Amino acid sequence: MSGFIFSEKPIELVEGDGSYVTDSNGTEYLDMGASYACVPLGHGHEAVDEAVRDQFDRLTYVQASYPVEIRTKLYELLAETAPKTVDKVWLCNSGTEANEAALKFARSATGNSKIVSTKRGFHGRTMGALATTWKDKYKKPYEPLMGDVEFVPYDDAEAMADAIDDDTAAVIVEPVQGEGGINPARKEFLQRTRVETATSGAALIFDEVQTGMGRTGTLWASEWADVVPDMITSAKGLGNGLPVGATLCRDWIADNYGSHASTFSGGPVISAAAHATVSTIVDEEIPAHADKIGEYMRAELEAELGDDVRDVRGEGLMIGIEVKRGANRILRDLAIDQQLLALPAGRTVVRLLPPLTLSEDEADEAVDALSEVIG
Repeated sequence: MSGFIFSEKPIELVEGDGSYVTDSNGTEYLDMGASYACVPLGHGHEAVDEAVRDQFDRLTYVQASYPVEIRTKLYELLAETAPKTVDKVWLCNSGTEANEAALKFARSATGNSKIVSTKRGFHGRTMGALATTWKDKYKKPYEPLMGDVEFVPYDDAEAMADAIDDDTAAVIVEPVQGEGGINPARKEFLQRTRVETATSGAALIFDEVQTGMGRTGTLWASEWADVVPDMITSAKGLGNGLPVGATLCRDWIADNYGSHASTFSGGPVISAAAHATVSTIVDEEIPAHADKIGEYMRAELEAELGDDVRDVRGEGLMIGIEVKRGANRILRDLAIDQQLLALPAGRTVVRLLPPLTLSEDEADEAVDALSEVIG
C-alpha cells in the first residue's frame, strides 16, 4: 500500500459507536480525541445518520446558487444560535477555509491589510490562514506567505492593544488555544481586544473551529467570554464527522465582503448533517452536559495525577494535561496498553477532546487509564 502526506497510525479503525471505536482486530478503544473534536455527538449518531441518508436519497448535490431547503434551514439555525448581530452565514468545507474567508472578508470590509494574530495560535494550513499560524514547522516550507501579519503573546491584553492600530484589518484569536497547548484566555483579554478593535475599526475574528459547538460548555466560547466578535469561524464539530465549515459575520462585514465563493458551499447532504448536528446539540442541551462532565473530569484528573503532571487545564470537554515527559510516548502507551485514544498539543500536552455525550462512567474509565500510564 502506498500513501502520501499523512503518517498513518498502526491501528486500522473500522467501526464506531458513541464514545468507542473498534479496529480491524476487534479491539475496542475509548475515543477521547474524537478525531480532533469532529464527532461531538459520538460515532454513528442516529439523528445525523438518518438526516444524511434521507437527503442522499433525494438530492446529493447542487451548487449553492440554487436554493435548497435544508441549506436555508442551516443558515437560519446558525444565525439563531450565534451571538446577537452575528447573523450572516457563509458555508465552506473546513476550518482553514472558514478562516481564509474571514481574513479576506476583513480586508475587503475595512480596506486595510494588517492582521494581528497570537503566538502559539493555529488557524489552518491554507496560505492565508497559515500566515496567521505561529509555528515555523507548519510555515517554513511554504514561505513567503501572505505578509502584513503581526504576532503578539497570547492572553497579553497590553501587547494586543499596542498592536492594534488604524491600519489593522483584523485580529484573529482562539478563545481557547487548541494546538498551542489548551490555553484558555482570560475574559479580560478577550474583552479588551473587543474594545480595541471596535475603537480602531478592525474586525475581531474568533476562531471557534475547535471551541465551538458546545466544546467549552457553551455553544460558542464567546458566550462565556461575554464578547460579541465581528466574525466567528466554525468547522470541526459542525457536521459530526462530515466536512463542513462556516464563517458567521456581522452585517458590516457581510455587506462589504468582496467576491468569494466555493463550489461545494453548503451541499445538501453536508447541510443535512450539520443541521441535524446543531439541532441535536441545542435541543438536548449538550453544552451544559459538556460543562458538567468536563468540570468533573478535570477535578478527578487533578486528584489522581497530582504532582505527576505540571497542570490540568481547559474549559468544558476541551482538556489539556501538561506532562513531565514526552506526550507522544504517553499517547502510544495509552493506545496500546489501555485502549484509549487521545491527542497531542505540542510535545508536552496530552489533549482530550472526547464526544460531548461522554458519560460519567466513560470519564472515570479515561481517568483510570490516564492515571495508570502517567502515574
